Amino acid sequence: MREIVLDTETTGLNPANGDRIVEIGCIELINHVPSGNNFHQYINPERPMPEEAFNVHGLSEEFLADHPVMADVMDAFVAFIGDAPLVIHNAEFDMRFINAELGLLNQPPLKMDRAIDTVRLAREKFPGAPASLDALCKRFNIDNSSRTLHGALLDAELLAEVYLELIGGRQTDMGLTANTAAAGATIKDQERVRREPRPHAASAEEQAAHKTFLEKIKDPIWTA
Repeated sequence: MREIVLDTETTGLNPANGDRIVEIGCIELINHVPSGNNFHQYINPERPMPEEAFNVHGLSEEFLADHPVMADVMDAFVAFIGDAPLVIHNAEFDMRFINAELGLLNQPPLKMDRAIDTVRLAREKFPGAPASLDALCKRFNIDNSSRTLHGALLDAELLAEVYLELIGGRQTDMGLTANTAAAGATIKDQERVRREPRPHAASAEEQAAHKTFLEKIKDPIWTA
């Protein structure tokens, strides 16, 4: 099973007001395990960077000016995610921005139902508890000390670890399926060795010794 853990950084909170994506980070999971196949791209938003957004992710206009625009990035991004489910923290926010960027390029939007929202998962599992990425890292003892600023790839990496904990830990089946199958194959493939049956009847010497022992017992119950 292939899943994509995804995060974005933007120039603001609302694409309807002209805010754009400036960074995309994706981690590929195969059967809930990171495969090492990632997608990461900084993007020139073709607009100024508000100070409030810069204070969140630290991506300046000068830095982003040397990177490709979304029109040059989108095809590679869409190809990477394919039709896999998308694991996103606060999925509505990122999906809204991604679909706004797709709309600007006259491409069809992504369906919202393919997104797995880890905020929702966390709130269902821990009602009333904080559900931010930092709070969940603390709950699951995941080291997020390098997260001094938001970053799409780093946040996706942390979210991948959080997601595995939210769905039941790193080995949801305890690793028994493969091991059991392997053990079964090993037993099946072993050559069976036939052994002669062991003798169970008492010898004449053993019978005589038993008779002598019984004669020493006074008033046995079996003779009453």
